[in-house]
Formats: sequence, structure tokens, C-alpha cells
Amino acid sequence: MTFFSRLDLREGLQTIAVLHLIPFTVSLGVISLLVLPYLLFTKYWLLTVLTYAWLFYDWNTHNQGGRHSAWARNWAIWKYFQNYFPIKLVKTHDLSPKHNYIIGNHPHGIFSHGVFINFATEATGFSQIFPSITPFLSTLKWILWIPLVRDYVISLGLSPVTKSSVTYKLTHNGLGNAVVIVVGGAAEALLCHPGNTTLILKNRKGFVKLALQTGAFLVPSYSFGENEVYKQETFAEGTWLRLFQKSYQKISKIILGLNLCTFHGRGLTRGSWGLLPFNGPITTVVGEPLPVPKIDNPSKDTVDKYHALYISALRKLFDQYKVEYGLSETQELNVI
Repeated sequence: MTFFSRLDLREGLQTIAVLHLIPFTVSLGVISLLVLPYLLFTKYWLLTVLTYAWLFYDWNTHNQGGRHSAWARNWAIWKYFQNYFPIKLVKTHDLSPKHNYIIGNHPHGIFSHGVFINFATEATGFSQIFPSITPFLSTLKWILWIPLVRDYVISLGLSPVTKSSVTYKLTHNGLGNAVVIVVGGAAEALLCHPGNTTLILKNRKGFVKLALQTGAFLVPSYSFGENEVYKQETFAEGTWLRLFQKSYQKISKIILGLNLCTFHGRGLTRGSWGLLPFNGPITTVVGEPLPVPKIDNPSKDTVDKYHALYISALRKLFDQYKVEYGLSETQELNVI
């Protein structure tokens, strides 16, 4: 039996959709960082000049109102990507366009596939599920510094997870805006293991303080299945593999702000080993908005109070839906 006979057309398209994202983004990055500077010394120098002129002219867009493209968010490839797992978006309460929101998402997983598809694309129908709400998925700020890459991700509604960027979208962009923050960040990726429900959240209070300063409602969300689509390897302490692993994680954290993981998934055919995620459902459940007062300079006690309320709401959401989306009744949400 040949490789192609084992893959039907639909599964093949779904696999290509998942495979394309990182190579495509990396290719844009290589063109931006290597090819464009090289072209400056050729007869195509004008391409480089125009690209960097546009970057200079458009520099503040990602820090301010963004530039959503309905066309890019509705690409057919996102639907194939979504169906690969599949990924699903579940609403428990309406989000009124009369308010702004900070949606906290958990857990980070390896690549945050669920939060990307649900909030940066229309594959699961965000605009139909939450009409009149404009989502801005937060990401590492250095990604927005790369020409071409920045235009691509801005079109999907991505913006830097910085205080100035988040504040602008919640105070200078009207109402009906939802900034989505994967609160655990890259550090939480190191906790990504099938069955694990441990979150880095106990001392992550910056998003709560921003909610208070802007009056944005806090909304908990949990992506069930996100930790199940990859298996992470942690080598035994004292071995050279563990030493190498810790070294490159430290270097990547300093340079990129990322904690690179040693992980694997499936290959191009089921049962094989590779870097494709396993075909497991990811369901992002968006909880009830938590009203937050607008306080220009909230005290530590006030921040702690609303942080505790947020964690309580997140635990309630987790406990209500954990069995329905693949976890046991006894599974607990561990916050560290």
C-alpha cells in the first residue's frame, strides 16, 4: 500500500493546513531578515527600500488599532486546520458590544493551536458566536518587528502582549473589543503533558491590573485538549541530554522569550512518529464575563481581590465542563 493510498484527499488537505503555518511564517521571516538586505545590493534594491519604508510608516499599527482582514481570517486553509483536530469554540455567555474585555486563555500548550484558530481566524465562527466583538490575540512583541511577518499576523488580529498595546485597544478603540491573553505564557509550555492541568497563574496579575485600569471585563476561557496534542520529553537529571535541554531552553528564553520544548507528535501517517500534532479534539470554552470597575491606580489588595475572583471563575468553568470534554470527575485544576 502506498503512502498516498493511505491518505484520503480531505485528510491530506488537513495535514497540509497544519504543516503550512510554521514553515510559511518562518519562510517570511527568512525573506525579511536575509533576502531583503541582500536585495539592497542588487538591481531589485527598490523592493527592500519600499518594504522598510512601509514598515516605518506603518510601525504603530500593531500597537494601536490593528488591521483585521476578514479575507485573511476566512481563508479556506483555516477550516482544514480546524477540522484536523477538530477545534471547537463554545460560548457559555454573551459578550455585549457595550463593553471591552480581556479574555484569559489556559493552558498554553506547545503551540496554542486552539486559541489561534478560535480567535485569530473565523474557522470556528467567532464573529457569529460573538457578534460585534473584535478579537485581538496577543503574542510576543518581537514577532511584530519582522517585515512581512508582521503584516501577515496583523491581518489575523494578532498584536503584542505589552501594556501599551493592550491599553490602547481597550481605551482608544471604542467598545466591543476583546484582547485575548494566554496568561501562562511560554513558561507554561514546559508543563504541557497529556492529562496535565497545572497552570502558571498564581503570580500572573498584570492582566488583572490592566483590566482594572481600563475597566475591561475579565473573561476566563479554557482550551480542553490543548495539552494532549503533543508529548513532551523531559530527560533525567544528571544526563547530558538533560544538560543540553536546560541550556538551550535558557538561551531561547533570553534571545526569543520562549522556553523551547523537546516534544513530538505523529508523522504523516497515523501511528508514525513526527512533529505533526496528534489528532485530538481541542475545545475552547469561554466563560462568564466578570465585571470590573475602572480604577486608574488600583491598590495591591484590589488587584489581589479580582485576581482571586478570576481564578475562582476559571475553576468553576473547568469543573463544569471537564467531564464533557475528556477529563475525569476527580481531575483538579492546579494553580501555581
